[in-house]
Amino acid sequence: MEQLQRLPGVGPKSAQRLALHILKRPEAEVEALAQALIEAKKQIGLCSVCFHLSAEPVCEICRNANRDNNTICVVADPRDVIALEKTREYKGKYHVLGGVISPIDGIGPEQLTILALQRRVGQQKPQEVILAISPSIEGETTTLYIGQLLKPFTKVTRIAFGLPVGGDLEYADEVTLARALEGRRELD
Repeated sequence: MEQLQRLPGVGPKSAQRLALHILKRPEAEVEALAQALIEAKKQIGLCSVCFHLSAEPVCEICRNANRDNNTICVVADPRDVIALEKTREYKGKYHVLGGVISPIDGIGPEQLTILALQRRVGQQKPQEVILAISPSIEGETTTLYIGQLLKPFTKVTRIAFGLPVGGDLEYADEVTLARALEGRRELD
């Protein structure tokens, strides 16, 4: 239970429930799970171009000749790439920072892949870099830092933030409403 509780989003009760479930499963099934975890840890690394998760030196997205090389979408975490890919809307390439700037946690630009992004933009000369970083304090700091760093070399944009589909105005906080107003666009 202690080991399971180390996983993100797994509290004491969930860890207990998972541990008891695993103990009830056939030994072969438990061994298959353990082996799958070990193999994933051994085989999955980071793409040498974009730093997304990959079993190959260069990930499938970076190798895909049908992807748009003129845009790079910068995200904090591989989970963000997965979320954006689920939309099937974005057709460009990605760059995964590996986190956000957080001085309190001892994370500065040097601990992230920002220097690699700067080199990549200088070499590939994309037409646009899209910053798709969550609007937390740390995310805003990271967005502003990267924006200032890359503006001399390319067009830098950020994704719009606002109300979720089905959300009510009365329940939205002031920052979300302000962002929704800032990100407004003309009706088609």
